[in-house]
Amino acid sequence: PRKDRIKVVLDGKRRIIRDDFTGKVEKVNTALLRMLLDAGYTPVIAPIAISDGHEAINVDGDRAAAMIGAALEADNLIIFTNVPGLLRDINDPESLIPQIPLSRLDEYEDLAQGRMKKKLLGSREALENGLQSVTLCDGRAENPLSRALAGKGTVISR
Repeated sequence: PRKDRIKVVLDGKRRIIRDDFTGKVEKVNTALLRMLLDAGYTPVIAPIAISDGHEAINVDGDRAAAMIGAALEADNLIIFTNVPGLLRDINDPESLIPQIPLSRLDEYEDLAQGRMKKKLLGSREALENGLQSVTLCDGRAENPLSRALAGKGTVISR
């Protein structure tokens, strides 16, 4: 569905924007994705969706990835970012939190800054919808997928 309004902070002030073209994923076309996967293709999915009113809308990529992972009954989701994972101190890459159980995720949410908040929200949604783990890792690192599969980054699990 397309959101009727969104809350933003502009110049330090909270504002409400109406008639914006943003929305939330409620349904995933798994038949199309499975057809592509079964044919050997790797789908690359942009965070664009079709609203109930057949309009192109923007959706949050991390939350969309969570919904796609759940719809495809995936076990794991990897979310690439521009930091090593969730950090205790945003200015110290060595302060990486390597593992977080879903049951304790609330304790770490205040550490998240900026877009990391949406990544944690997407992680929670993925795990609550059946995935076993979500890895938040640095997409700028050499061999980022191999690193993520080896558990480098922050692994949030059930």
